[in-house]
Amino acid sequence: MNFIRTRIQHNITLHNSCHSFKFVPLVLFLLFSQFLFGQDVNLIPYPQSYIKKVGVFRLNGNTIIGMNDNSLLPQANYLQTELQRTNNIPIAVDPNEAGATIDFKIVKDTRVDGAYSLIIQSNKITITASGNEGVFYGVVSLLQLIRSQPAGNAVNLQACEISDAPRYQWRGFMLDESRHFFGREKVEQLLNWMAFYKLNKFHWHLTDDDGWRIEIKKYPLLATVGGGGNHTEPHAPAKYYTQDDIKEIVAYAQDRFITIIPEVDMPGHATAATRAYPEFSGGSIPGYENYTFDPANEKTYQFLGDVLKEVNGLFPAHMIHLGGDEVALGIQAWAGRPGISDIMTKNKFTQLTDVEHLFFNRMADTVNRMGDKVLCWDEAASTDLTPAKTIVFWWRQNVPSQLELALQKRYHIVLCPRLPLYLDFVQDESHSSGRRWNGEFFNTIDNIYNFPDEQQPQDQLQSDLVMGIQANLWTETVESDKRLDFMIFPRIAALAESAWTSSALKNEGSFDQRLKTNLAWYDKDGIYYFNPFDPIAHPEAVDFKPIVPKRSSGKHHHHKHETGGYHHKGSGKHKTETHPPKKTKHHS
Repeated sequence: MNFIRTRIQHNITLHNSCHSFKFVPLVLFLLFSQFLFGQDVNLIPYPQSYIKKVGVFRLNGNTIIGMNDNSLLPQANYLQTELQRTNNIPIAVDPNEAGATIDFKIVKDTRVDGAYSLIIQSNKITITASGNEGVFYGVVSLLQLIRSQPAGNAVNLQACEISDAPRYQWRGFMLDESRHFFGREKVEQLLNWMAFYKLNKFHWHLTDDDGWRIEIKKYPLLATVGGGGNHTEPHAPAKYYTQDDIKEIVAYAQDRFITIIPEVDMPGHATAATRAYPEFSGGSIPGYENYTFDPANEKTYQFLGDVLKEVNGLFPAHMIHLGGDEVALGIQAWAGRPGISDIMTKNKFTQLTDVEHLFFNRMADTVNRMGDKVLCWDEAASTDLTPAKTIVFWWRQNVPSQLELALQKRYHIVLCPRLPLYLDFVQDESHSSGRRWNGEFFNTIDNIYNFPDEQQPQDQLQSDLVMGIQANLWTETVESDKRLDFMIFPRIAALAESAWTSSALKNEGSFDQRLKTNLAWYDKDGIYYFNPFDPIAHPEAVDFKPIVPKRSSGKHHHHKHETGGYHHKGSGKHKTETHPPKKTKHHS
C-alpha cells in the first residue's frame, strides 16, 4: 500500500506542476487500485481471479463433504484431516453428493493441469476441476481461507468466486541431504508446506561427495559406508533412508500431488560412492580424491545401471536426475590412465570432456531404456542427449550461453539460477552465515518474488520449452532443523507465487500483507523463520562459525571456503543484467 500511496502522491505532484488534467485518469486508476488492494483475498500464491460476493458460509461440525466421483475421496479425507489438525473442527465425508455442503466436482475443463474453481456461497462451497490435482489445489485454497479466520468451533467464510490456474507446471524445490541429513519427519513437514503453497516438484539430492543417503540392496555398502559422515563430521555414524522409508515418503508426497525426483550424481561428486566401492573410482588429484566414477571400467556402467534400476523402482516419477555438473573439477585424474587413453584413441577424442560426454550419454541411455526422462544440470546441455527425454536445469546465471544452448537443442528447461534461487545464499545484509555472489549479491525474498520477469528476457520466458522454476538449498552451512527452516521460510512463499501467479497479477505490496498472516502460521507449526519486516525478531540461525571469504580468481571453483560456498558455487565476473540488486524489505 505504501507503493500505491507513493505513486499517487507522485502523480498528483506532476499534475500540479504541469497545471494540466492529463494525469487525473491515472490518479483515479491508482486510487481504484488502492481500493481493490483492500479487497485482496488472503491466499499465497495469488489466484488468477477473485470476486467478492454477498453472504457468508458458516463452516462447523455439521458440514459434510460430498463428491461426484469417488476418486475424490482422498482429497475429501485430506480436507477433513487438515481441518481437524489445524482448527479442531470435525466434519463428515459422504460420497453421496446430494447432501454435501462442500461439493467436489470433476468436470470437463480445457484449462491447464491444476486449474480449479472455488465458489463459496452462503449455503454451499463448490470446488470444480478437470481432475483430482485441480480439486486438491482448490482444497488448499479453501484451507488457507479457513486458517485466515479466527479459530473456533465454527469459521465464517466470505462468499466469493475464485478461478485459478498455475503459470508453470514445474514449481520445484530441491533439498540437498548429502551434506547434512535431516530425516523423514523434517522432509514430510517440508512436503506439507510445499503442498500448502501449491509447489509440486521435490528434487531430492541424495548422493554426493559427503554422503550417500539411499539404501541400494544390491550394493549395501553405499548406505552403510557411503552414508557415513557429513560435510562437517566425516566420521559421523551412517545416516540414510531405507527403501521402506523412501516408499512411504513418496506415497506421502503423492497424496499432496508432489512428484519426488531423485538425484544420483555422476560422473563427478562420486566420493561417497567410491568410498564404499573404490574399484569404481576414476582416480584422484589434490583436493578431489576419488571424485569421479571410472568411465574406462565397463563394470562401472553395470554398477550404476543396477543402482538406477533400484532407484527407478522406488520413484514413480519416471524422471531421474543424473547431475552431470562440475565434472571438470576432478577430470584431470583421468589423464594418462591406460583405459582412458584407449577410449580417446578408439573414438578419436581430443579432450577429456569428450570422455565425460560419452559416459553421460551411456548412462542417459540406461535411464531412457527404463522409460524415464533424464534430468541434468546445465553443463550436460553440451552432451548429445535426446531432446524429448531430457530436462536441463539452468543454474549458472553467469553462463547465459548454456541456457541459450539448451533452448537451441530443444531441451526442456527448469530455471533455477543461483541468483536469486539458491537458498543457501544469505537473505539479508546483516547475515553472516551463507553465500554471497562476489562477496556482495545475495537472495532476498523480493528478488525471488520478482523472478523470472525482472531477470530473464521475455522471449525465453515465452518459450514452450521453459517448464518452470525451482529453488535449491545446498546444505554445507545447514545442519540443524532450525537453520534449515530459517533459510527456507518465508522465501518459499515468494517462490510459490513466482511459480504460480502470472506476472501481471503479482504485487509486492499485496504479497507483503498476505505474508504477514503466514508468519503467524509458521509460529504455530514450530518454524523458525526469518522475519523480513522485523529482522531482529528472529536472529540469524547459525550452525557453523562463518569463515572470512577470500576473493576468487574469477574462475568456476569448488573450494569449500570461498564466497560461494561449496556445491554449485561459481565466482565468475557477474553481468549486471543477470544479477538483480540486493533489496531490503520495508519494515511496516
